[in-house]
Amino acid sequence: MDRAARAQALLKGLRRLYPGAHCELDYSTPLELLVATVLSAQCTDVRVNKTTQALFKRYKTVNDYAQAGPGLETLIRSCGFYRMKARSIREAAAAIRDRFGGKVPDRMEDLLSLRGVARKTANVVLGEAYGKAEGVVVDTHMRRLAWRFGLTEETDPVAVERDLAACVPRKDWIFWSHAVIWHGRRVCKALRPACGSCTLRKDCPQRGVEDV
Repeated sequence: MDRAARAQALLKGLRRLYPGAHCELDYSTPLELLVATVLSAQCTDVRVNKTTQALFKRYKTVNDYAQAGPGLETLIRSCGFYRMKARSIREAAAAIRDRFGGKVPDRMEDLLSLRGVARKTANVVLGEAYGKAEGVVVDTHMRRLAWRFGLTEETDPVAVERDLAACVPRKDWIFWSHAVIWHGRRVCKALRPACGSCTLRKDCPQRGVEDV
């Protein structure tokens, strides 16, 4: 089975398993989604959602974030790398205020110009907040499952995204991004993948599972 055929088969299985797959970060505006996604780097969505409950009550506009004092670091400390993330949030907010009229941009090139925003964050914001399928979200779950599924030989996120974009139809990129991440969190875990009970097993070569 070639990659495109396998991706289609897996896509059908994912639609049966997770018809309502969506971003699990809590947010109500594109700005909140951007901030939450920056915080989610090397941190769980559960932890981010606990953190943003207080964060979003205190900071509501790009100017609030751009002018935030040390209290920002205090609020996001539990998400890890808090100094770096606070700097990214401040500088990205200032750029959105000064260059984009206070509105989180909806173009890939504009999002990538913001500090702390790489393709993963940009794809989350574009797909979730604006409904634009500009790429596939590649996080640690996507990288792991894309390899186990036999859809890439790469480890670099940009290269993994390129391979997935070549075999998954563009119209399905947003759903695929959410559903694969859901499957990685619920079933195809890094240390103990539940292959025996996985309904995608017949279409998955389970690469590397014996070595886990």
